[in-house]
Amino acid sequence: MSTDHVDVVLPCLNEAGALPGVLGGLPAGYHAIVVDNGSTDGSAEVAAGLGARVVREPRPGYGAAVHTGLEAATSEVVCFVDADGSLDPGELPRLVAAVARGEAELAVGRGMPVAARVWPWHARAGNLLLAGLLRRRGLPVHDIAPMRAVGRTALLELGVLDRAFGYPLEMLIRAARAGWRVREFDVAYRERAKGTTSKVSGSVRGTARAVRDMSRVLAR
Repeated sequence: MSTDHVDVVLPCLNEAGALPGVLGGLPAGYHAIVVDNGSTDGSAEVAAGLGARVVREPRPGYGAAVHTGLEAATSEVVCFVDADGSLDPGELPRLVAAVARGEAELAVGRGMPVAARVWPWHARAGNLLLAGLLRRRGLPVHDIAPMRAVGRTALLELGVLDRAFGYPLEMLIRAARAGWRVREFDVAYRERAKGTTSKVSGSVRGTARAVRDMSRVLAR
């Protein structure tokens, strides 16, 4: 697979304060596709001003934004990373290399908190529960893939249907059923950019909604 050009999909909802740092941290040859999911803080304009390709997705939902970005991508290997500044896009080449070399069909990042405060207890508990269920299904993962690299065509053919918070979990489950090799890499999980709020870990309610969506995926 060619890695001369790699598209990086960043689902975005009110991340104007984080985008300069995230987009500025992209490695050479990695091109941002910012999927604006109804921001009201000027995120789309900030992203466009920084040279990113901006795609609008009016349907609410993390999975809706991710899938729209996947369809807009053109590179053989596509990356996905949150736009809140909690992850360093400079770590993406390690994941991309594993896919490009044929070592895995899917490479994912395991978020390793740099400090206790960056990962609230309720988010940590939800992640531990879901990751444990995935390992029972034979997937050697400890996180619900906040950073991912995968072949574009292969992911489209995988047929992930969820358009809410359950998207990354369904992707992992379908990958296991398809017999994909999944490699997990430790990546630094940092405090998100000031002025932004996590839709999942930022509140108990947000975490509960994410677990609800993911539980529906597990029940299918």
